[in-house]
Amino acid sequence: MRHWIAWSIQTVAALALMVACGRTGAQAQGDEAELRKKAQNPIANLYTVPIETTFGFGAADGDATFIQLQPVIPIDAGPILIVSRTILPLIDAPGGLTGQPGNPEPVAGSREFGIGDITQSFLLSPRDAGPVIWGAGPAIVFPSASADVLGSGKWSMGPTAVALTQPAPWSLGVLVGNVWSFAGDSDRESVNQLLLQPFVSYNLPEGWFLTTAPMITANWRASSDNAWVVPVGGGGGKFFTLFSQPMNVMLQSFYNAERPRGAPDWTLRFTLQLLFPR
Repeated sequence: MRHWIAWSIQTVAALALMVACGRTGAQAQGDEAELRKKAQNPIANLYTVPIETTFGFGAADGDATFIQLQPVIPIDAGPILIVSRTILPLIDAPGGLTGQPGNPEPVAGSREFGIGDITQSFLLSPRDAGPVIWGAGPAIVFPSASADVLGSGKWSMGPTAVALTQPAPWSLGVLVGNVWSFAGDSDRESVNQLLLQPFVSYNLPEGWFLTTAPMITANWRASSDNAWVVPVGGGGGKFFTLFSQPMNVMLQSFYNAERPRGAPDWTLRFTLQLLFPR
């Protein structure tokens, strides 16, 4: 199964990169620039389906792969836009996820492949935002993991918020949230975890852009020297159209300057983002 997934990812990546070298399709330059701007706004009035694949390298127990399907659905509610964001993870890990809240210790020499915990959030944002676009709302984590070592075994919930500004040619912002467990397996450790994701994009001609969006996490229940994951790095991407379907591709690499014991030294993240203008 892992080999089939790896082959599929490589095929999609190769196709995307070949197309990215060509010219953008039939859209006018002004429409393209506006759509690319919306694609870099996590709470834009735009349907998107990002497929994000992250490869972790250098962990003591072996390499891991995370594939996350992340559909974003905006819902009109008068002067308010409600943006539904779902994260459905598929995980191939060496016996578990080291340093994640609520997990048992990984089993040496073993591997697990399956579904992780699903996260659902709803961000409420004013439709007529000024130069600073913002949204806030609840996030809930479902204990949907297909194996104990792939999830926390807990129902968790907490606030999440995003704020950004887009002075051309930049997109600058931050996404933040924290969840606490409130139900679930009583034998599993409680969850109290922070996610902090600053994101920066600098747009270049012909649909190209430079970007960085490190996912900084903190497990508040761990010891201070084993709580944080702080990636440093970035990459680039391109907006293009394939068979009238607008999309982005992005490739980023990060070194985990701070990480729990046994966690990956660095990660490679490839994202294919399908865009569906309303």
